[in-house]
Amino acid sequence: MNIKQIKLHQLLMKMKTPFTTSFGTQQDRHITIVEAIDDTGRSGFGECVSGEDPLYSEEFMDASIIAMKKYFAPLVIHGEIDHPDDVWEKFKPFKRNNMAKSAIEGAVWDLYAKQNDMTLAEAIGGRKEKVDVGVSLGLEDTDELLLEKVKEKVDEGYKRIKVKIKPGRDVEMIRSIRDRFGDIPLMVDANSAYTLDDMETLKALDEFNLMMIEQPLAAGDLIDHAKLQKEISTPVCLDESIDSYEAARGAIELGSCRIINVKVGRVGGITQSKKIHDLAAHHDIPLWCGGMLEAGVGRLHNIAITTLGNFTLPGDTASSSRYWYEDIITPEVVAEDGVVEVSREPGIGSTVDFGKMEQYLQKTESITEADTVDMIFYD
Repeated sequence: MNIKQIKLHQLLMKMKTPFTTSFGTQQDRHITIVEAIDDTGRSGFGECVSGEDPLYSEEFMDASIIAMKKYFAPLVIHGEIDHPDDVWEKFKPFKRNNMAKSAIEGAVWDLYAKQNDMTLAEAIGGRKEKVDVGVSLGLEDTDELLLEKVKEKVDEGYKRIKVKIKPGRDVEMIRSIRDRFGDIPLMVDANSAYTLDDMETLKALDEFNLMMIEQPLAAGDLIDHAKLQKEISTPVCLDESIDSYEAARGAIELGSCRIINVKVGRVGGITQSKKIHDLAAHHDIPLWCGGMLEAGVGRLHNIAITTLGNFTLPGDTASSSRYWYEDIITPEVVAEDGVVEVSREPGIGSTVDFGKMEQYLQKTESITEADTVDMIFYD
């Protein structure tokens, strides 16, 4: 692969409705679309999913842009790349910055698939033609407003409903959902809002036969999650704690969870996601693909990774229209009765529509073969 140029398209997109978690409320979403251009002018696209602030993880968009410009884009432009898996090896000396790494690597994967007239799913090794998807619902001001949202998404046919919880908005709120909607596939996501001091509250959730409780305790913690999983019957699913293959291996060996949520950006890209997939499959740990409020490019990458065989639970890749008045891809992602069909077009399967993107565009920066990267390694 001969990549001559990387462009960083920095967007500001406004979500249809505010999205509230235990971290806070978000409606304006800063997104960077990475475009990798080869010597024939063909483009591949990735998406950086860092937040504006270091709340979900230590990464934030301003820092990710610096990392992509100064380190990761130049390495791809100047480096010999026979296969997208090579990109991770080039990035390995640099610690963390997984979302920045994933965005550059994702553009390379898309470009590679297009160069070889393959879908991104095929290039990754996926086999599914359709994937089941669920929907993630943020906290609302009242339980009644949340129940209205749940009804809307149940009627739309999503394969499971995920609701955010936090201390004070948990047991009774979930009881109201069960009372209204019976045994719908239901899970909760705490985004690290609890500690082991909340054990009785977390045990109380066992009453509701939930699919899982996602990331109840601190990000990065494996030991306390293992203690918690021994005390509750609800499967623990880890999200923020699984930021690498090594973390996934540790969680499995300690018994910290029974399910893993893979977010491509969080773990450093598709290559690392595949490694975690294979590890989890070997240990019979089911996977699903979580969402990071992506625009269409990231949404399509999520669909592609979900075509791997051990992604057996519905992911968070809802329709584009769930979040955006107008997405930046054509055609947009559409879930019908909780199912998304995998495009048969090369690469990510949709066209990045620069006309649509123009309304959100704040800035475009370009890195070319004339740019260099200086690396200093310490003993």
